[in-house]
Amino acid sequence: MSPRRNKPRSRGAARPPADDDLAGRIGMPDAVDYGGEEFLFRRVSGSAADKSYRCPGCDQEIRPSTPHVVAWPEHRGADLRRHWHTACWNARDRRGTRPQRSRNAPRH
Repeated sequence: MSPRRNKPRSRGAARPPADDDLAGRIGMPDAVDYGGEEFLFRRVSGSAADKSYRCPGCDQEIRPSTPHVVAWPEHRGADLRRHWHTACWNARDRRGTRPQRSRNAPRH
């Protein structure tokens, strides 16, 4: 006697096309107005994040397997994508940009 099959066999299950594989795994991007420009953003789950990135909001590292947000300008292309911590993305209007200083620079 063969073991019981709990799930029915799939009959040609719908699979997203290869060029839309990222959208199939993560979802479609949302749009938001930020700094007078339309931005697209997508939330990335921890299981889909496999590299480390630098957050432009706090200038800290986003470690692999950390859920975060990817944002890019809608009309200038996806080559300007930036990876943000979710909290930094939510607070982007309340925060200023963090200046890049060397260790010996004065803090005027």
